[in-house]
Amino acid sequence: MQEMIRMIREKTGLSQTAFGDALGVSFSTVNRWENGKALPNKIAQLGMHDLAKDKSISIVSMIVDKIQQEEYKLNLDDQKLVLYHGSKAGIGGKISPISRDRCDFGKGFYMGTAPEQPLSLACDFEQSRLYIVSLDLKGLACVTVDPDIDWAMLVAFNRGKMTDIKGTSLYRKYEKMANDADIIIGSIANDRMFFVLDNFFQGNITDAALVGSLSALDLGLQYVAVTQKACDHVHIEKEIGLSYLERICIQDIAEENREKGISLADDICKAYRREGVFFDEILRSAKEELR
Repeated sequence: MQEMIRMIREKTGLSQTAFGDALGVSFSTVNRWENGKALPNKIAQLGMHDLAKDKSISIVSMIVDKIQQEEYKLNLDDQKLVLYHGSKAGIGGKISPISRDRCDFGKGFYMGTAPEQPLSLACDFEQSRLYIVSLDLKGLACVTVDPDIDWAMLVAFNRGKMTDIKGTSLYRKYEKMANDADIIIGSIANDRMFFVLDNFFQGNITDAALVGSLSALDLGLQYVAVTQKACDHVHIEKEIGLSYLERICIQDIAEENREKGISLADDICKAYRREGVFFDEILRSAKEELR
């Protein structure tokens, strides 16, 4: 954390004395922080957060830079993918497909090609950790889901929103997609996309609006190990703890994205008002097979 404190101070243009004055501590305290001899308490970290926010300094970009620097040190085999996983309380024991059943692609171990989304999922928890992991895909069955209606319908399947059409060819399509893979690969969706997706399931927007939103995102991919075989191909390369300062800065970004999601959904509803079909119409059409 000492390097981040120094960077924040330098970006504010303040000396150690002036920085300490702004936070209500002495020059010597700031000096000890930057030399790694002491850690600021939560009050001081909150003060740094407020100071950085006031000066439009992005602490989140510093966090991402720090993570990427750790990645560069790994010197991994070119055959392995470098991915990121966020955990609320750290990984204990063997990696297993034990996330909640109702996650996007079902129960599994979720990893992303970019650190931002895993960070946002873990930032509300004091013991949260970010992991840099490697994944060897050799010998694994992979299913790639494009950012289109298949992505949304697979999420619907895994969230239990298609049980009314169980037995139909549409249901079996996504059941097979979910069950035939060791790894499912699909677009990462942030808080904005989750809001739009919920609007689709609730019947507020059409499939055209949903696909338009998903296609507009460029947040990388998520790799989901949905079998134990796939989890055994995942190796933890680096564990990174998150300070209180880092967590509250990530929380800020997550909240901003949520608010943008509301605005985005409104714009989408207007743009696609007369295009596409609604989720209940898709299910109703599928049900025709059961009659």
